Amino acid sequence: MLAEMRIKGLGVIDEATLHLHPGLTVVTGETGAGKTMVVTGLHLLGGGRAEASRIRAGADRAVVEGRFRPGRGGLARRLAEEAGAELDEDGSLIAVRTVNTDGRSRAHLGGRSVPAGVLAELAEALLAVHGQNDQLRLLRPGEQRAVLDRFAGDAVAAPLQDYRRVREEWLRVCAELTERTERSREMAREADLLKHGLAEIAAVDPEPGEDADLVAEARRLADVDQLREAAAGAQFAVTGASDGDPDAPGALGLVAEARRRLGATEDHALRDLEPRLAEAATLLADVGTELAGYLDRLEADPARLEQVLARQAELKQLTRKYAADVDGVLAWARSAEQRLASLDTSEEALAALAARRDELAGELAGHAERVTAARQAAAGELAEAVTAELSGLAMPHARIEVAVTPRAGREGEPGVLRVGDRWTHVGPDGVDDVELRLVAHPGAPALPVHKGASGGELSRVMLALEVVLADADPVPTLVFDEVDAGVGGRAAVEVGRRLARLAGTHQVVVVTHLPQVAAYADRHLVVDKVVGGAGVTRSGVRVLDDGQRVVELARMLAGLDSTETGRAHAEELLATAAGEKARDQRAKSRQRRRSVVPAHPDVGGR
Repeated sequence: MLAEMRIKGLGVIDEATLHLHPGLTVVTGETGAGKTMVVTGLHLLGGGRAEASRIRAGADRAVVEGRFRPGRGGLARRLAEEAGAELDEDGSLIAVRTVNTDGRSRAHLGGRSVPAGVLAELAEALLAVHGQNDQLRLLRPGEQRAVLDRFAGDAVAAPLQDYRRVREEWLRVCAELTERTERSREMAREADLLKHGLAEIAAVDPEPGEDADLVAEARRLADVDQLREAAAGAQFAVTGASDGDPDAPGALGLVAEARRRLGATEDHALRDLEPRLAEAATLLADVGTELAGYLDRLEADPARLEQVLARQAELKQLTRKYAADVDGVLAWARSAEQRLASLDTSEEALAALAARRDELAGELAGHAERVTAARQAAAGELAEAVTAELSGLAMPHARIEVAVTPRAGREGEPGVLRVGDRWTHVGPDGVDDVELRLVAHPGAPALPVHKGASGGELSRVMLALEVVLADADPVPTLVFDEVDAGVGGRAAVEVGRRLARLAGTHQVVVVTHLPQVAAYADRHLVVDKVVGGAGVTRSGVRVLDDGQRVVELARMLAGLDSTETGRAHAEELLATAAGEKARDQRAKSRQRRRSVVPAHPDVGGR
C-alpha cells in the first residue's frame, strides 16, 4: 500500500504531505485548489511523463515522494531488489521523482538512482489510477476486450498464449510461401549466384585463419638465410665453439667457470650463489638445444615457397570477392547456405511449405476457438456480476451485456483464416471483438455503452466494473479521480458505499466533489488554497477531524458551512454512512463465520 506521499512545487501546491489510510481515503477541496495535483503526483511516481509546465511558478523544481509498504515476496519487492533499492528499517520503500524546469526528470528508488521505467514497473504492481480519461478508453473495443480478459484470468490467458505462439509461426510460413511463389524468378537468379559463390569457395577449401598462417610461413621461407645467421650466432653465444675452444667458451662455459670458482671458496655468502648459477646453466642448456633443433629444421625450400605463394593467390581471389579475410569468407559461405535454403522454389519445397501452413492453420483455428469459448463463458459471468452492482448504484432496471463476436474477414485476404464455419481476421489478441452493451430499462435495445449511457451512468458502469474486477486485480492500491462526475442523489450514496466495500480488500484513494462519497471515508483530506502576500496563491493538504469533516461536508452539500441547516445535513450524512458501513461490516463478519467449517461432532468427546 501507499502509506504517505509528499508533494513539493507541483502546480498550486507549495508543499504538502498526505498520510493515506489503508482503507478509504478521500481528497476534497474547492475547485482550483489543486486536488488534481494529487493524481498528477501519483502519475509521476508511476513513471509518467514529466512536464515542466506542472512546476509551481517561482519554484526551481517539483518533487514527489511516496512511501510504499510492499508485501513480502511480492512483485514490487522483487523489482526493488533487482534495482538495488534499499528498504527502510520498517520495511517501507521510498520512491522519488524530481522534475526540473528544463523538463528533465530524475527518479530514485530506495536511495538509488533508477530509470523512470523502473518506477513504471513498480507502479504496475502497486497502483492503478482511474480517471475520467479511463472512461473514454473504456469506449474502445480493445479496452473492452482487455476488461473481459482481465476478468477471465487464466481461463483466457493460457489458450491466448498458445494462440499467439502458433499465430507468429503461421504468419512467418505464409509470408515465406508468398515470397517464394511471387518472386520465383528473382529468387532463382539469386540462388544461382549463391551456388556459384559456394562452389568457388568449396573448390579452394580455405581453412580458418589460413591466410595469416601462410603470411608467416612465406616470410620465414623468404628470409631463411637471415634466420639461419641469427640462430647460429645466438647458439654460438650460448654454447661456444663446437670443438671446445677455451678462447670461445660461450655463456655455458662462462657460467661453468663461475660455478667452479664459487665452489672453491670457503665463504658461505659466495657458495650460496652457486645454486642460482646452476639454474641459469640449465636454462641456457635448454635454449642451446632448442636453437640447435631450429637450425636443423631450417632449410631453404624454394618449392615450398612457391606453393605458399600460389595458395595465397588462390585465397586472395576469394577475399577480393566475398570478405576481407578467410574467416570472413567462411562466414559468408555459412550465411549463403542459410539463404539458399530459403530460396528453394522447387515444387517439392513449395508443397512442403503449403502443407506446413495448412497444418499451422488448423492448430491456430483450434486455439482461436478455445480462446473464444473461454471469453464467451466469462462474458456471461461478467455481465451478471456488473448488472448486480448496477442495481445497487441506483440503476435497478439496467442490464449489462458483454457481446463476443467474430471479427469478420474475407477469404484470401492477408491474415484471414477459416475458424469454424466462417472466415475471420486473426489478430494478436484473437479473432473476437468484445463490446459492452447497456440495456437501460426493460424493453430497451442493447446499445454500446457510449451510446446507451449518460455521463453519470457511464461513471457508474466504470465503478461497477472496478468493484467486480477487484478480486481479479492484484494491484493493492486503487485511485479514482472524480469518476463520480455526473452522479448525484441516491446514486452518489451508493457510489460511496461501493467504494467503502472496495476498501475492504484494497487501499482506495478517491478525489471527489460529492459529499455522499466523502462521508464514507476512513480518512478525509482537504486541499486548501490560500492567497498570501503579493497575491501569491498556495495550496496545502490537511487531515480533517470529526468536527472539521462536518464543516467540509456542509460546504460540499450547498456551501452552507456556516449554517445550522448545512451542519445538520452533514451530520446526518456522516451518521448514515457510519451506520451502513457498520452494517456491511457485521454482514461480512457473519459471512466469514458461516464459511468456517464446524468441528466434527466426535471431536472433543461425547
